[in-house]
Amino acid sequence: MERKTVVVYGASSADAEKVFVDAAFELGGLIARSGKRLVSGAGSTGLMAAVENGALDAGGISIGIIPQFMVDNGWLHEGLTEVIITPTMHERKNRMAQMADAVVALPGGTGTFEELFEIITWKMLGLFVKPIIILNTDNYYDPLLDMLDRTAQRHFMNPVFKKLWAVAKTPEEAIELVDTLPDWNDTTSKINTNK
Repeated sequence: MERKTVVVYGASSADAEKVFVDAAFELGGLIARSGKRLVSGAGSTGLMAAVENGALDAGGISIGIIPQFMVDNGWLHEGLTEVIITPTMHERKNRMAQMADAVVALPGGTGTFEELFEIITWKMLGLFVKPIIILNTDNYYDPLLDMLDRTAQRHFMNPVFKKLWAVAKTPEEAIELVDTLPDWNDTTSKINTNK
């Protein structure tokens, strides 16, 4: 299944290691070269900027969604194809989810974790049905994935919901998953499974 818009979450930290920056830049380029448009958080630093620059350098479309207070603080990437300014963080995340044909989470900190867990929760509730891919560069997400396994083992999550996301080791694998994973069947959502 071909999907046209890929939303990418990722760190804004300017101190991220090169292995993560390089993978983010590569992902942006792959998104552009596959004819897709990138939607991201419009940041000017870190992995967020790297994925945006990767898409732009490959001649692609890079759309940024950013709340006004971040623009006021000078955090906006100035070279994006299009910028959507929102009044709040909540509206930013909502707009990103509305535009997404798929979501890819790059490594990041608490902000990235929060975005990832929110979209997984929305999918669990049947509010979002598109693929969610965790790009596990340099095994960064291994502890988080272990915690999610434990969540199911200790009965805080139905094991069926481990299918809500997929894990990619490389940007190439992430793009392949974007196009091959099916939409979530919401008959298995939490509302319908009643768990």
